Amino acid sequence: MVKKDQEILHSGKIVDMTPETFLVEIESESACASCHAASLCGLSESKKKIVEVPAQLGFEPGEEVWVIMKRSLGMKAVTIAYVIPLIVLVVGLFAGLMGGLPEVVAGISAICAVALYYLIIYLRRDKLYNDYTFYIKKK
Repeated sequence: MVKKDQEILHSGKIVDMTPETFLVEIESESACASCHAASLCGLSESKKKIVEVPAQLGFEPGEEVWVIMKRSLGMKAVTIAYVIPLIVLVVGLFAGLMGGLPEVVAGISAICAVALYYLIIYLRRDKLYNDYTFYIKKK
């Protein structure tokens, strides 16, 4: 993984094209192991990932490209996926306990609150999909 000031770049290869999108295969590189965000990055977990990027002129299948994502979007994704649910869980648990609920009921209520949070995220996936767009550029 090559890092610039405001971007995260991965080397990739265009494997399929439609008029609207390209499917780009990204392979984890040895640099991922030394990256401080490797444990949070989904790309470091397996050898190959396929990402969908908006179609652009001048590219063709089999072409080697750079897949680019804004660095700030990575931290935003971690916040949405991990930090906010943890806060919802803890606040839900303490609210239930302070409201006089038995521990088991407060715990189940807190878990239900997290499930509701993820349901809302799921229902808003189209908006999130538009916010988290990868781009490509020629090598």
